[in-house]
Amino acid sequence: MRARRFVTGVAFVVLAIGTSACGDDDDDGGGGGGGSTVNVYSSLPLQGGQRLQTTAMVDGIKLALDQVGGKAGDLTVKYKSLDDSTAQAANWAPEATSANARKVAGDDSAIAYIGEFNSGASAVSIPILNEVPIAQISPSNTAVGLTSDDPGADKGEPDKYYPTGVRHYLRMVPKDTIQGSALATVMKKDGCTKPYILNDKEVYGAGLARNVESAAKSQGMDVTGNEGIDPKAANFRSQASNIKDAGADCFVFSGVTPNGAVQLYKDVAAAVPDAKLYGPDGVSNPEFFNPKEGGLPTEVGNNVKVTVATLSPDQYPPEGRKFFKDFTAKYGEKNPDPYAIYGYEAMKLVLDTCKQLGSDCTDRQKMIDGLFATKGRDSVLGTYDIDANGDTTLTDYGVYRVENGELVFDETVKAEQ
Repeated sequence: MRARRFVTGVAFVVLAIGTSACGDDDDDGGGGGGGSTVNVYSSLPLQGGQRLQTTAMVDGIKLALDQVGGKAGDLTVKYKSLDDSTAQAANWAPEATSANARKVAGDDSAIAYIGEFNSGASAVSIPILNEVPIAQISPSNTAVGLTSDDPGADKGEPDKYYPTGVRHYLRMVPKDTIQGSALATVMKKDGCTKPYILNDKEVYGAGLARNVESAAKSQGMDVTGNEGIDPKAANFRSQASNIKDAGADCFVFSGVTPNGAVQLYKDVAAAVPDAKLYGPDGVSNPEFFNPKEGGLPTEVGNNVKVTVATLSPDQYPPEGRKFFKDFTAKYGEKNPDPYAIYGYEAMKLVLDTCKQLGSDCTDRQKMIDGLFATKGRDSVLGTYDIDANGDTTLTDYGVYRVENGELVFDETVKAEQ
């Protein structure tokens, strides 16, 4: 879910205005509901392998905030940044995520929660925030089961996340039924006939693996395996041997970089050197593809393609292209991380909805209803609706190839739901 050094140019803050990217969690943001000040929080991993990616999202949201002077109509909007990771885990952690959600649930001035970055983390925070309820918007979650029981969802999903029976959560990116189809489409175009899938057993990875398997089979491929791994294993030579024995000509890892991705791809490439290698947005960060960041050796990386729900800047509508220019002008980043635009749009949607509601913005249920009423929204991402499940109607996925430690935009895949 990240790629700070995408060659083609091309997360969640909640800072009080004028503070640093780490936020000031001691600032309560002003008065309670119905007052002139409201709080928006974000929760994302600020430590570990996804830190660079989430920093880009932070900057995207800061830009949305700055462009309106910290105001939504007559209301002042303050932001507080929360970290859902721990130094020990170097990744999101359930205890940190739960603490963040409970903190926001206890703030009478909170009107929105931007998060989580990881789908597994949202599986923790959604039920907590649903009890309040507080509007929750993720710029990056793709796991199917968070919003629907479509293929890829696990037993009891999504109902188990919504104890009140009423939805409060929505997302900016297409769900994994679409990403699974995009991956299968790319593999078929590349001549794959016998793919092998491994996943990291998390909500995101396990669900996406089911989507990839289903889509690959529907496109006529013979899926030779779909298994979970131990993310903490020292190596994956036994799994790589199984892939070789199965006669696989393509390999897909459905998971995130911190869960053993670099070692896994190295072991698979050593065992099956002719296999084509693929990955989802969960491995679209420099810590996976850039050797200087601890990523894959160049000779392995150059055989990898990944799908990401972001496009090259020149593939976006005029509003999106302007966003990247504005981002570069403000932060001096010539090749902005593509996920920055999703952080920006998440906050922009909150601000625009709050402005439309006026004083009703402080009514949490009306804020939720306003977000779910989003239809025909012209945005930096293109025109989209939010459906009754909280899903976006956007369907485009970008395909990137790894080239000498960089992610290079290859093509846009228009997947069908």
